[in-house]
Amino acid sequence: MVRQGHRKQKSTAVRLSKGAAWGTRLVGLALFVLLTTSCAFAGPEKIANDLQAVDPTSTVNVIVQFAHVPTDTDHQNVRNMGGALLRNLQSIKAGLYSLSASALPGLSNDPNVVYISPDRQVKGSYDYAPATVGANIAWQFGLNGTGIGVAVIDSGITDHPDLHDPATGASRVVYSESLIDSNTADLYGHGTHVAGIVASNGASSKGAFPGMASNVRLINLRVLDQSGSGTDGAIIAAIHRAIALRDTYNIRVINFSMGRPIFESYNLDPLCQAVEAAWKAGIVVVVAAGNNGRDNSYGNYGYRTITSPGNDPYVITVGAMKTADTPIVTDDTIASYSSKGPTLLDHRRLSPIPAASLIPSLWSPTLASYYDIFTVGAGYLNIGGALANTDLATGSALSPTAVLDPTTGNATLSVDTSIWGSSVIWGTSVVWGTSAFVNGSSVIWGTSVVWGSSVVWGTSVVWGTTSQTSSEAVKVAVCGE
Repeated sequence: MVRQGHRKQKSTAVRLSKGAAWGTRLVGLALFVLLTTSCAFAGPEKIANDLQAVDPTSTVNVIVQFAHVPTDTDHQNVRNMGGALLRNLQSIKAGLYSLSASALPGLSNDPNVVYISPDRQVKGSYDYAPATVGANIAWQFGLNGTGIGVAVIDSGITDHPDLHDPATGASRVVYSESLIDSNTADLYGHGTHVAGIVASNGASSKGAFPGMASNVRLINLRVLDQSGSGTDGAIIAAIHRAIALRDTYNIRVINFSMGRPIFESYNLDPLCQAVEAAWKAGIVVVVAAGNNGRDNSYGNYGYRTITSPGNDPYVITVGAMKTADTPIVTDDTIASYSSKGPTLLDHRRLSPIPAASLIPSLWSPTLASYYDIFTVGAGYLNIGGALANTDLATGSALSPTAVLDPTTGNATLSVDTSIWGSSVIWGTSVVWGTSAFVNGSSVIWGTSVVWGSSVVWGTSVVWGTTSQTSSEAVKVAVCGE
């Protein structure tokens, strides 16, 4: 596996996520993000909140989303206000512009303008372990990613023997482009690290440390600079490029091991709109959940800390696990810093896997590792199980929605029954079920045992060792009460 020096950076805007997609120790889990609740929120304005306090005399870079793909007339309207077009972002019907902050109110009055947000800073995230998810099972069948393209949107990819074709010696990085300057090399180390996790053939370690898919082709789209920072505009442009190159390189996956705070609903967030565009183009998007699970700044005990665009229900959001340095899963535990749902504002769901151990108290002030629905998500990626399964799903598998009834205090999950249905999904009995979780002494997810053949969640103690009910837990996690 390719290993590069990784310098951790701190930022008030975004945190580097240690448990990103494909980490060296921490295994990504398919996460689900709970959306919607009865908590009331103010309706969205056209100008993002974090632009409200900007000095009106300053010049800002903003992403303007339109009701249609922006035309020359739309661009000229911005120029008439003293602005300049920096980048076309057609995939999300938007443009990146530079203009005076004082012009924003006037621009928002344009009936074609849907939303204006700043070109925010984004930072990278990382980590993983292939044996734990069963990648070696796929290798036994000769499934190593041959013919598949994976777009790594990150800090670039530096040339490395582990990323070459062993037969021809040619690099498997088949396309490189920098969306921030003319240099496609990795000046930060993060992108090369991620590329090794995804695609290393282990040549430098004599096969000891191969990546998840040792023969995939890599599409290098550089959006993070030498300090590991980037902006929405460059990232959206990279996603747009991946969509454009999909057929050329058979791009089936975009790896997005980075994130930033959530400022608005995923329906308005330009990063979320971009990953949705990729999904609609037939590309699976894998996104880091974030490393904010121990953040108690707002008294949420690490809940509601999923970063954007991991809050979008169309992506696979990945959390962090501790593998205990073994390939088996029974000794694995959730990393306490792994971000937890439900997602801010929308309240969709999101995170890692439950270990076969006792569930700590949900409200422990020590911020221990929790194993509730907002933390464990759908569980580990199970490659062996996926290869053995012949079921054909129909419809869309959007993340479920958490709904809190203020009149009864009951919390339920609203799911797409065409995918989750009312039969076995995650264990030997109903998991998502038809009733989801209700309060007090009822079984949380359905009518029988959850997470396997023995009771994990229990029929009385719901999310821990205290008598906290599921409704109370959801209310705190979702509404902050």
